[in-house]
Amino acid sequence: MPIEKAQIIQVPNTLRAKVGGRLGAIDAEAIAKAEAALADLSSQFGDWLLEEVKKLEDVQAQIKDEGYTTENSEQLFYRAHDLKGLGTTYGYPLITRLAGSLCKMLDEEDKRMLAPRKLVDAHLDAIRAAVRDQIKTDDNPTGKILCETLESRVKEHLDAIGKSGN
Repeated sequence: MPIEKAQIIQVPNTLRAKVGGRLGAIDAEAIAKAEAALADLSSQFGDWLLEEVKKLEDVQAQIKDEGYTTENSEQLFYRAHDLKGLGTTYGYPLITRLAGSLCKMLDEEDKRMLAPRKLVDAHLDAIRAAVRDQIKTDDNPTGKILCETLESRVKEHLDAIGKSGN
């Protein structure tokens, strides 16, 4: 079979024309001010992270008191979602990953109520342990094992309920 020649098509970059010509230079002073403001705030990150974890624990306590309901399962998802977004910002990418795993399990409203309580609690325990022991990344062997194990269990759960047609 003969080999055909390839033709390379160069697509013109029309971004400059779409944004009205030259893009403005990046203001180094503005970036420096933003970095300084972030550095000032970073001393409060630990307290803010603890507040977010406390909100998650409050939902967990509510679930233990009232049972797992549509309302508190939704609150659990939103609190986990907040931590997923804030963990890395607060210096804990491991918490972002753990909360992301919990969010994955709770993401779909119609499957949220099927989440095994023990698996939910295991995620919350892992998040608390990460904060308590200052395990910030999955470079830490304990953090890595926690994440991989929980992510594996979430996958097994989601595969099982996907197969059951729920």
